[in-house]
Amino acid sequence: MKRLLLVAMLVAGSASAADAPAKLPSLKIDPARVTVAGLSSGAYMATQAQVAYPDVFHGAALVAGGPYGCAGGKLETALGSCMKGAPAPDVNALATQARTRATKGEIGPLSKLATARIYALHGAQDALVAPVVGHASAGFYEALKKGDPALAGMTVVDDGDRAFAHNLPISAAGDDCGKSVSPFLGHCGFDAAGEIFAKLYGKPAHAAGTAKGELRAFDQDAYRSDGKDAFLAAGGFVYLPPDCLAGKPCGVMVALHGCKQNADLVGKAFVEDAGFNRWADVYDVAVLYPQTRAVFAPLNPQACWDWWGYSGENYDTRAGVQLRWLVDALHGLGLPAVK
Repeated sequence: MKRLLLVAMLVAGSASAADAPAKLPSLKIDPARVTVAGLSSGAYMATQAQVAYPDVFHGAALVAGGPYGCAGGKLETALGSCMKGAPAPDVNALATQARTRATKGEIGPLSKLATARIYALHGAQDALVAPVVGHASAGFYEALKKGDPALAGMTVVDDGDRAFAHNLPISAAGDDCGKSVSPFLGHCGFDAAGEIFAKLYGKPAHAAGTAKGELRAFDQDAYRSDGKDAFLAAGGFVYLPPDCLAGKPCGVMVALHGCKQNADLVGKAFVEDAGFNRWADVYDVAVLYPQTRAVFAPLNPQACWDWWGYSGENYDTRAGVQLRWLVDALHGLGLPAVK
């Protein structure tokens, strides 16, 4: 029962995109403008990506998620402290553990977070991931700052007082803002995607209009690290703004869906309707939409990203199979190798 609850927990999924034969296009990527954003299990995955690879991801937006290392590879901890906040995650202990892991080389050098931008967004009406857990996602980075004066320039914004449930708010208004229902895009009259771009990339040059770029499917299996199964769907998606297609320098945002929000379950709702694409045009930032898949061995029937260890004990380190896949896919998109 507990295992089913976990995979049911953090909303939001895997794009099967069986019609995705092509590899990613090679763009002129600006390494300083690579960020990651995620909802729910995608938020946990986003903080794992940034802490494991702070030399790659220079900003992270965490929507309805918790702090790095929270589950510690234990399902019961994930279900309790990391979702219900009982007890609340100990961010100081998690920060100390991250420093130890960095010293061992299991994650990247935390000094690379010195100029990082962190935006933690969570709804005050979230009944699935407790507000105290959402606050801890920002509190973890604050604990890192407190313990290292060299990180004083890291920007951390904790935005947890808005009235919405366990979903990603969008600019349109409707009656589901206070609910957590598929496809988990709450019609709240709040453009979370626009706020995420502003927090990670600065104020926009102009308002966003209709997305005018291209949304393409691509072959995710082409980026398996050492051929290892990362428990992803066969295909994912990438949104390419017009200027990126024209060969201009371009940033990249990796946008990670949550449980039950993959293309197998919600079609293209997340990749087309979350609001990221129209803002991507404004900022000249390509958006990579990786997709997980549901599996029963190991147990992940609702296609969550791995933040408790179903893909292996090194799931939240640089050796984690899903994290390695993310970095390899970015290299396939044109990101230069990190020196």
